[in-house]
Amino acid sequence: MTDSSARPGMTMRQIREGLGHIKPGAPEVLVEITRYEVSVLPADDINRRYFALLVELTPHGWIVTDGHAGYDADGTAHFGEMRRHHFTDYDDALAVARRLAPGLTVNGHTATDVYRQTHA
Repeated sequence: MTDSSARPGMTMRQIREGLGHIKPGAPEVLVEITRYEVSVLPADDINRRYFALLVELTPHGWIVTDGHAGYDADGTAHFGEMRRHHFTDYDDALAVARRLAPGLTVNGHTATDVYRQTHA
């Protein structure tokens, strides 16, 4: 049996350097999820980009936007950056986006209408 107190523990960075996964002294590569796309249309649908809401992280919190307007918790659309409602929790913002996604309307057609036309 070995005495683990005789050898100091290694950090994950030291382990990755030892395995050759990263070069010693190289900056750590950071990965963060800062944007979600919410739509009733599948990813391969040509119309998805028009009928998708974005949940994005800003310096002030999470927002729900369609690229033009920001949405409040009750679904009210506001135009302009300063009018966007900031959610402190991304789960709350995703819940609003999921609720609004089926009714997102472009040129008089809802996302649900487009889904039924193209995936019937």
